[in-house]
Amino acid sequence: MLREFREFVMRGNVIDLAVAVVIGAAFGSVVTSLVDDVLMQIIAAIGGQPDFSGISFTVNDSEIRIGAFINAVVSFLVVAAAIFFLVVKPMNALMERVRRGEATPDPTTGVCQFCKTEVPLEATRCPHCTSENPLGVAA
Repeated sequence: MLREFREFVMRGNVIDLAVAVVIGAAFGSVVTSLVDDVLMQIIAAIGGQPDFSGISFTVNDSEIRIGAFINAVVSFLVVAAAIFFLVVKPMNALMERVRRGEATPDPTTGVCQFCKTEVPLEATRCPHCTSENPLGVAA
């Protein structure tokens, strides 16, 4: 049983997942610091302290703290925007540059000029309509 457990733990995908969780947690603290210490301070400098926690109302002796919810939504939107504009957009642009450098592979099929079905380029007859020279290539 211990050998099976060791094999399970040492599989590549378990190790990769563990590394991803640790890196994700570290990155999460970086993003949280960026949002709390930089972006929210910029928002506070421009429009005043962005704190809605004081907004609440009471229904049947129960306090509904809608301001805390608004704070959570604003924080989520700022984090999502920071991740999108500082991580996702630059990575997409980088991947697009990498893709532009790759050559597109040569096609391996063509379309039969008679029945319009897909035919391998090496075919001398169309497998669907059995016409000779389906791609119109000179022999």
